[in-house]
Amino acid sequence: MFTGIVEEIGTVAGTSTTGLSIGASVVMDDLVVSDSICVNGACLTVTDISGAAFSVDTVPETLRRTNLGELKSGDPVNLERPMSSDGRFGGHIVQGHVDGTGRVLSVVPEGQARNFKFEAEDSIMRYVVEKGFVAVDGTSLTVVNCDYRTFSVTIVPYTWENTVFALRKPGDLVNLEVDIIAKYVERLATGPRLPVDTADEL
Repeated sequence: MFTGIVEEIGTVAGTSTTGLSIGASVVMDDLVVSDSICVNGACLTVTDISGAAFSVDTVPETLRRTNLGELKSGDPVNLERPMSSDGRFGGHIVQGHVDGTGRVLSVVPEGQARNFKFEAEDSIMRYVVEKGFVAVDGTSLTVVNCDYRTFSVTIVPYTWENTVFALRKPGDLVNLEVDIIAKYVERLATGPRLPVDTADEL
């Protein structure tokens, strides 16, 4: 499980049809093969470590759901290791299970911050609510406002300087993960009523 608090910006060192090699420093500290790591919001498994870089596989489902297939050598990526049991929960519950992609519609300065507006499919927007959580490229953000097809977030200076948002521009594809709690609530409210075993009364 992740929190959406990006630890560092890594750099794509190499790509193939089945995986990525990513250069990093902070996350390399205690990283081992078989660990999970969040890359632009997608939970991936570390398959190899070589010097200051690690490798991950990207299966077809990952490429269908995310922007990872568009990455090329030199591109920056947001990185986060799984939350430790004694860590602070600074963001929200992020599984690294990307629901789909959206596109940047606009970037508007607001004082020292920036307002980002995104467009996404109905299948994602149904779970996006004002002042709720959303993970964009693995970054935990608060929804400022939304309608049926778009939502906006505010990027504070620290996030701007320490994530890939400083390089995002209108038209860019971003990974989106909605709040898992919203999906569970919907399932419980509208899904099939399955039988529950109960002990026989004496």
